Formats: sequence, structure tokens, C-alpha cells
Amino acid sequence: MVSRAVDGDAGAATRAGRAVSTYCLLAWTWIRAAAQYPVSIALLALGTMVTAGMDIAGILVMFGRTPRIAGFTAVEVLFLYGTSSLSFGASDILLGTTERLGEHVRNGTLDALLVRPVSPLIQIATEDFTPRRFGRLLPPVLVLAFVLPRVPVDWTPGRVAMVPLMLASGMVIFAGLWVLCAALQFVLLNSHGATKAITYGGSFLTQYPMTLFARDFVRGVTFVVPLAFVNWEPALYVLGRPDPLGLPGWTRFASPAVGAALCAVAAVAWRAGLRRYRSTGS
Repeated sequence: MVSRAVDGDAGAATRAGRAVSTYCLLAWTWIRAAAQYPVSIALLALGTMVTAGMDIAGILVMFGRTPRIAGFTAVEVLFLYGTSSLSFGASDILLGTTERLGEHVRNGTLDALLVRPVSPLIQIATEDFTPRRFGRLLPPVLVLAFVLPRVPVDWTPGRVAMVPLMLASGMVIFAGLWVLCAALQFVLLNSHGATKAITYGGSFLTQYPMTLFARDFVRGVTFVVPLAFVNWEPALYVLGRPDPLGLPGWTRFASPAVGAALCAVAAVAWRAGLRRYRSTGS
């Protein structure tokens, strides 16, 4: 029994390694193709960076009118912005193009992906992979570099460790949402706009304190779509703030478990969608 378990773990690790190497190979192929037009890539990356930075401008404009928003200072809100945007940006780079699944189903091009000896999820995730996406990461990185030394807390080892943990957990949660929203398009072919409300809308939502929203809405993004665990719950621990819903203290540390559970649900939904899919015959 022990040897079987060891063999199973080794097999899972091997499959995961192959998936990662395949992803990197396909992404590198797209990057090499895009590199034939370096000026275009540089301009597109700059445009992406400027567009991502517009959210910072919006936050600063609001704080030009008031010293606090929902009880949070500018530094604290920029901390939320930086952690949310960096997590979302990384997940968008890795899995953002999975939102095109509905288009592939409608056009019948998913059939071509299914007959190739590579996971269709990896093929869609690396489709049109371009370096310009990395422009989205620079604004939150610069914001975090600016605000972290200015956050008015005692930087204990626990708080220091929480920052990279919340960034990684937030990326995993957003990754699970990307795949789950893609899986919904097996059933709801024209749900592209609705799923954007969860992914891009979730990114915008988590840039601000949850105390800004109604309590019932906060419950929904905590217990139904777990966006509160992207950065809000961990940020409450870092900032030393009480939970507006009165949740126990251990929820501040639940983001990794929530991310793992959401990815498991997304994996089940993805496999169920593939089993349900019927070829167009084209």
C-alpha cells in the first residue's frame, strides 16, 4: 500500500512537471513569434502598464478629496491595490486567455485542440502569449515597494511572511476563478461578459476595503465567490484590523486552503465540461 502511494505521488509529480514544461515551451514559442516585432511589443507593454496604472490615479484622486475611505488611509488602500493587482496580473498572464474557450466552442476550433497530444487547457492558456502582458505587473510592484515601508504597523516576522503568502494565495484563487469561469462556457456559451464580472470585476473589487460595501455583499464575496481571501482577510492581519463580519481570527490565514479548494472545484468543473462537450464534427 505504501509503495502504491509513493508511486502515485511520483506519477502525479511527473505529470505536473510535464505540464509545466509543456506550458513553458508553448509560451516561449509565442514569445519568439512576438519578438519579431520588438517595437510593437514595447509599445503594447507600455500601453498595458499605463492602463494598469490608471487605477492608481483613480485612488489618488479620491484621496485628494478625503483623508480616509471607509476608515482606511491612502497607504492602506494602496497596499490593497498592490497585493490585488499583482496577484491578478500574474494569474492573468498564466491563465487569462482561458476566457476564449466559449469562442473556440462556438467556432468549432476546440476540436482541433482536443486531438493534439497536449492538454487543451494548456493550449488555450498559452494562446497568443505575449511579453506585453508583463507590463501589467510593474505598477503594483512599484506601489508595493513604495507603501510597504510606510504601512503603520510593527513588522513582525508573521506580518512579513504574510505578504508573499497572500500574493501567492491570491494568484492561486484568481487562477481557480479563471479556470472555473472557462468551464462555465462549456454550458453557457455566451457567458463571456458575465464571467468578466467575476475575474476583472473581482480584481477591481479587491483593490478597495470591503468596509466600503454592504455587509450582505461582503458575505457573498466571502462565502460564495471567495474574493475576500485574495487579500482582504490576510490584509486585516497585516494591518491589525478587526473583521467587519466578526469572523474568527483563523480566517486571516485561510487563503492558501481556500485557493486549494477553489482550484480543486475548478479542476472538477473543467473535466466535467470536457466530458459534456460534443464535437461539432467540423
